[in-house]
Amino acid sequence: MKPEQLAGITKQLSDIKQRSPFYAKKFEGIDVAAIRTEEEFRSLPFTTKADLRDAYPLGLAAVPDERIVRIHSSSGTTGTPVIIPYTAADVHDWAVMFARCYEYAGITPKDRLQITPGYGLWTAGIGFQLGAELMGAMTIPMGPGNTDKQLRMMVDLQSTVICATSSYALLLAEQIQQRGLKDRIALRKGVIGSERWGSKMRDRIADELGVELYDIYGLTEIYGPGIGISCRYNEGMHCWDDYVYIEVVDPATGENVPDGEQGEIVLTAFRKEGAPLIRFRTHDLSRIIPGRCRCGSDMTRIDTIVGRTDDMFKVKGVNMFPAQVEEVIAQVDGASSEYQVVIEHAEGKDEMTVSFESPAAPQEFEAIENRMRALFKSRIGLTVIPQAVPMGVLPRSEKKSKRIHDRRFE
Repeated sequence: MKPEQLAGITKQLSDIKQRSPFYAKKFEGIDVAAIRTEEEFRSLPFTTKADLRDAYPLGLAAVPDERIVRIHSSSGTTGTPVIIPYTAADVHDWAVMFARCYEYAGITPKDRLQITPGYGLWTAGIGFQLGAELMGAMTIPMGPGNTDKQLRMMVDLQSTVICATSSYALLLAEQIQQRGLKDRIALRKGVIGSERWGSKMRDRIADELGVELYDIYGLTEIYGPGIGISCRYNEGMHCWDDYVYIEVVDPATGENVPDGEQGEIVLTAFRKEGAPLIRFRTHDLSRIIPGRCRCGSDMTRIDTIVGRTDDMFKVKGVNMFPAQVEEVIAQVDGASSEYQVVIEHAEGKDEMTVSFESPAAPQEFEAIENRMRALFKSRIGLTVIPQAVPMGVLPRSEKKSKRIHDRRFE
């Protein structure tokens, strides 16, 4: 923990129980105002997504209503949504961090940013726009969908930066190729977030769009996207540790793990006013990358998110994450980036079918499937049913793609 982070944390904790009924209850019996060391801070209980849902709708607020200028919300796909209040200072700080993301990606006020993530309660679209406007760049706030209009604006306005989920970036890349528009667009960079993506998908998007790609990190509970981004060296994501303190813990024990070791990311927003979450368990799995980046920044770096603790699934006694599936597919010659997994229970046993797109000729599919089957067995220890299909057959999404379909419990 950097000295300035400890100073920010102790300042946040000094009166948080007076400002926040949520933390007055959470820290009951703990003298958080007396915390002075990193070790003492790490002894505090975690804040969880369940805690946040229990506080619905505005129980997380740590300021009077008249200071709340905006709310954002998680999707609520697993139950009660989480409502996060923002003060004017929170909104400004988020814009500052997002503008910094663009600067790290080599984006300038001369660029034209086409923003395709959604607007509204979700934090995505408006965060991309805030940072671009603060930096002074032209924004094209398209939002998701309407691909025909997206492509027309991209050509007519000569957008130079595309901001998107990886799924929608791939859909746009494929449409640009199919419509012969590559020579008519001016894209040079892509800022991609919201879902993890494998190396093959990254390479396809970069090649088909002719752009440099940057991973952006964030979550609704902690401002939103924009609290970290990769740089030109693509060796992890720089996180703005002058606003957010990052820990990595063992998901099972909750104990902090050494830098370089994979675990669950825990975040503390020590400058946030509206909902200053303390030791929030994100469920994101990654690691802190030791040392200074070649770009010269000393900001804390985390590696590419490999998955979420709640993404793990088990088939025939084998635990795995989507990232492991992607890693296997990436190593199979003849397999493209798009895939879908269907898990079913048939004739008294589990079966896992891995459908994947291939640019090869159909007569080559069987050989590619055999390579896929063998690699899954050797790398993961599981026999799967591989199924090669032509390019473009699997469904595309304008938002996040759902690639793991577990039908055993339907």
